[in-house]
Amino acid sequence: QVQLEESGGGQVQPGESLRLTCAASGSIGNIHYLGWWRQAPGKQRIFVAAISGWGDSTHYGDPMKDRVSISKDYRTGAVILQMNDLKPEDTAVYYCNYSPWSLGVPGDYWGQGTQVTVSS
Repeated sequence: QVQLEESGGGQVQPGESLRLTCAASGSIGNIHYLGWWRQAPGKQRIFVAAISGWGDSTHYGDPMKDRVSISKDYRTGAVILQMNDLKPEDTAVYYCNYSPWSLGVPGDYWGQGTQVTVSS
């Protein structure tokens, strides 16, 4: 079992930034990937970004690839998603995902999600 806890969501105005954090605990494999996905109301969940467990590989999805950066805090083990120049269409629930497979391929473990709202 893997537990994922997200934090850092909130409401911001267009053009502002937010930083989301995902802390993983439990049965973490040596080879694994932590990623962020988002889901807007009435839409499918889509891939935002992922990083390898060692922090040496990253992959970004199309919706935000020029405005986000994913990194790992080696002190805490948490994964951080830095989102810049946010737009109203970025409004969604953002989910952290643990995958044993590959960057951008979701695994079975999801966090509870954190709401991001971009509105003026």
